[in-house]
Amino acid sequence: MITDWQFYAVAIPAVVLMGISKSGFGAGFGAIVVPLMALTVPVPQAAAIMLPLLAIMDLMGLAALMRQADWTLLRRLIPAALLGTVIGTALFGVLSSRTVAGIVGAITLVFLAIRLAFPPRADSPPPPRWLGLLLGTTSGFTSFVAHAGGPPISFYLLPLRLAPITFTATLAVLFTAVNFSKWLPYWWLGLIDGRNMATSLVLAPFAPVGVWLGLKIVRRINPTWFYRLFHLGMLLTGLKLVWDAWA
Repeated sequence: MITDWQFYAVAIPAVVLMGISKSGFGAGFGAIVVPLMALTVPVPQAAAIMLPLLAIMDLMGLAALMRQADWTLLRRLIPAALLGTVIGTALFGVLSSRTVAGIVGAITLVFLAIRLAFPPRADSPPPPRWLGLLLGTTSGFTSFVAHAGGPPISFYLLPLRLAPITFTATLAVLFTAVNFSKWLPYWWLGLIDGRNMATSLVLAPFAPVGVWLGLKIVRRINPTWFYRLFHLGMLLTGLKLVWDAWA
């Protein structure tokens, strides 16, 4: 396993942050976890180490939130997101992780600017279904490459004004399906090996901590503050990813 203390100084806070993100609270921050870990290891290795930890977080979130999910939305979004993972498998190694980070960051900042400049009114129609399919596919792709699937799909879900717990539960179910679909492609690409899995095992005790903290908060937070913090997470995520791409 990895023994460098500098890796764990970054990885442990990153795992806790991802756990909080998986609960829905501070969901935007989850996209910066792999870039943070990539300060000490290559991006593909960081993604591989995170995959078993995501499985732990997904199962915890699924057990707590599955009944609150919007299954009508999920029946459309899950197939689109799985298509994105297929595209990610095909393009893995063609697009650099830095390029993907820049694309995700730019999309995040543009959509956030549009939403803040033109906030949806109470009588605004919901976004079209084709946009959900497009962003669902994009989310599956960015999730496969860098576990950064939250920003694209969030900009389809945010205008729907779901209750915080429904929003959180829908994302939890969606990314459980996406993350478990990554195991075979990651193994085929050579990312699942003994060193990465042993490192994941060392980090595993920290995975439930973040999920537990996030679930405690998301069930009590006012919806207005929930979405304000979500927007803040989007802003910081977008800036961090664009910085990683161009610095």
